Amino acid sequence: MIPKMTVKVPRRRSMVELGDLNRPFLMSVEDVFPRNQGRLVLATGRIERGRVHEGDAVELVGHGVGATACVLAVDAGSVRLDEAGAGMNVGLLLPGTVVARGQVLAAPGSIRAHVAFAADIALLSEQEGGAEVATGDILEFYIRANGVRGKVTLPDEVGTLQPLHMATASVMLEQPVALENGHSFAFRHHGRAAGSGTVTQILRM
Repeated sequence: MIPKMTVKVPRRRSMVELGDLNRPFLMSVEDVFPRNQGRLVLATGRIERGRVHEGDAVELVGHGVGATACVLAVDAGSVRLDEAGAGMNVGLLLPGTVVARGQVLAAPGSIRAHVAFAADIALLSEQEGGAEVATGDILEFYIRANGVRGKVTLPDEVGTLQPLHMATASVMLEQPVALENGHSFAFRHHGRAAGSGTVTQILRM
């Protein structure tokens, strides 16, 4: 039995950290461990923003899943916590449900999954692995802990983007992932690290 401790998130933080704590809860799922023959699951990851407590309702977002579950326990290593906040690596014990790496657990209604978005992208140099990208190319996008393939469309006047260049592009993913404006991501092309980008607009399909 894991001992339960009352651990409060420190209140004296920088303004950036305090802002993260006061935003709606969000944690990217990095690993999933079944418990009690699958009747429970422990979803682990780093809390990106907000706070979470035992008994809170969280929404599972991404991969076409939109279920809501109650947090049965908050675990940090071998210690049970009453509260965990932004920047902490924790495990959340949930009733048995379909949870997978790359999904997020979030305050209900605070973030949605999407398949299409516009982004500013920048390619690495050829020495770093960058290769030209053309409209219609399929890239592997890494968004939080999620890796998902997506098709790129460049502006007509660009046609092909060369290494060390930047452009605004639209992306159509093969499956929905939790997305919001301003989120950064990396991508691979031909199996090599190729560049990075920032979401500038969610495109409604």
